[in-house]
Amino acid sequence: MKPAVITPTRVVLALCLVAPFVAMLWVGSYAETDPALMGIPFFYWYQLLWVPISAVLTMIAYQLWRRDQRARRGGGTAE
Repeated sequence: MKPAVITPTRVVLALCLVAPFVAMLWVGSYAETDPALMGIPFFYWYQLLWVPISAVLTMIAYQLWRRDQRARRGGGTAE
């Protein structure tokens, strides 16, 4: 087994997984009522916006992880 190595792909993968946590845990950045979107305060629609963003980032991270695993195995296509 090859030792773990920090590669640009793995850094991007980690950022994709960490970004939603940082965005949601940094409450001071979105604890506002304005701007409202269709009458919904910013505090709520900002959090709801992160649901699809998190799904997309998780999908990207998964694809990067699969590509990284294939590269570590020597480029095989076995899943």
